[in-house]
Amino acid sequence: MATAKTLPSRDIEPGRSDTAFAGEIGRMVRLGRARRGMSRRQLAEESATSERYLAQIESGEGNPSVLVMRAIADALEMPIVELLPRAGGSQAAYARIIDMLGRVPRGDLPAIADMIERQIGRATAADRGRRIALVGLRGGGKSTLGRLLAEKLGVPFIELDRMVEQEYGASTQLLIEMSGVATFKRHERACLERVVAEHEAAVIATAGGIVSNADTYGFLLRHAHTVWISAQPDEHMGRVMKQGDFRPMAHNRQAMADLVTILDSRRADYARAEATLDTAGQGIEQSFARLRRIVAPWMKG
Repeated sequence: MATAKTLPSRDIEPGRSDTAFAGEIGRMVRLGRARRGMSRRQLAEESATSERYLAQIESGEGNPSVLVMRAIADALEMPIVELLPRAGGSQAAYARIIDMLGRVPRGDLPAIADMIERQIGRATAADRGRRIALVGLRGGGKSTLGRLLAEKLGVPFIELDRMVEQEYGASTQLLIEMSGVATFKRHERACLERVVAEHEAAVIATAGGIVSNADTYGFLLRHAHTVWISAQPDEHMGRVMKQGDFRPMAHNRQAMADLVTILDSRRADYARAEATLDTAGQGIEQSFARLRRIVAPWMKG
């Protein structure tokens, strides 16, 4: 698997110019939008902000009011503070944790990380049952591998976006165009909750953007064993187009650059999965065999 790129620091040093501050806000808005897979036009519509003004904000040339920032944050379903450069740490709880960890000798950090991981694992293991959720960008192989895995395990295979379409009575694309991303996200969460309530064992293929909603993704991590199905950006794009879906390239010459940005913005979230399966350069049979080995311990009992 390719080494994850480290995003630039969000800290703004004292004395930095207003231009640098505005530029950092613009960068955070762009990253927030990429993380959700939203176009600038979609974000403009969701936040009731003109697309031209939004472009100015993202370029660092705009000076948005607090109300505009709140509207953008609401449209991105993230706290407004996440769009602001940090000058003194994170939100209170995180800032306290970071402060305490900063006083711990570096040699003790691995043991502390193991302790936290064990604690979280004990608290959530029972809730996950024998549910397997596959996360990642389109074209990674979630549907193909998920269907094979469900058949092998003898459990239902559920594609969340298809379930949303059945509930809504229209395609995901039309749902988002007509009612907005937030409406799709509400349906997605409701369908996920129903799957958890009705199935102790299942294989769930999620939409690539499920990680953009912290609450929904947290719910998924608590109630299912998760595997990030990853690949290289060109493979993601090639597989989608090989399936006959040319929408990514239809009206966007920067489609590949956008895909790389989306992947980079979501990489840390995808990496929160319990395991990663890198399908880059791998055939279906080989990837499936590795996936079976990954999930085997979770399906006991």
